[in-house]
Amino acid sequence: MQARGPLMIEHRLIETMIGVINRRLELAAQAKAIDPHFVDTAVDFIRVYADRTHHGKEEDILFRDLGRKNMTEEHRRLMEDLVAEHVFGRETTRSLVEANTRYRRGEAGALPDVLAHLRTLVAFYPGHIKKEDAVFFPAALTYVTGEEDQAMLAEFREFDSRMIHQKYRDAVRACSTG
Repeated sequence: MQARGPLMIEHRLIETMIGVINRRLELAAQAKAIDPHFVDTAVDFIRVYADRTHHGKEEDILFRDLGRKNMTEEHRRLMEDLVAEHVFGRETTRSLVEANTRYRRGEAGALPDVLAHLRTLVAFYPGHIKKEDAVFFPAALTYVTGEEDQAMLAEFREFDSRMIHQKYRDAVRACSTG
């Protein structure tokens, strides 16, 4: 398997969750309410799986290694755009958390904000994923040897093996300081 393989497999799960969020948005529009616990679950998925796990491998391993290569200006700019999109996703998710907190408190205007941030994420991820799968990942392959690709794949596996431990170390730290 090439290093892009696990990233593309992760994209399929992210796309599935985006579909779930979209269906919940439709129900919320009809009901004029949304389950804040579902929003928490969606946020956890986006933060831990899509961002820390998936984007973490992209930024901390793939992009790091490609950044050392003599990439074309076009490909380097595309990589920078992808990082900026990751930041956009993080900022949107942070705004979603804030809106969901306000929604839980019953603040007027919070529900439209929650729904707007969810819609933004639903609109964002498919295009971002397509850009990576169809454009960036094939281009990235031209810069790495088979040996380098396999080294990244091994580093991806190591990265994944640490994620669950990191999540719960962070949870314990948050509980003990808060």
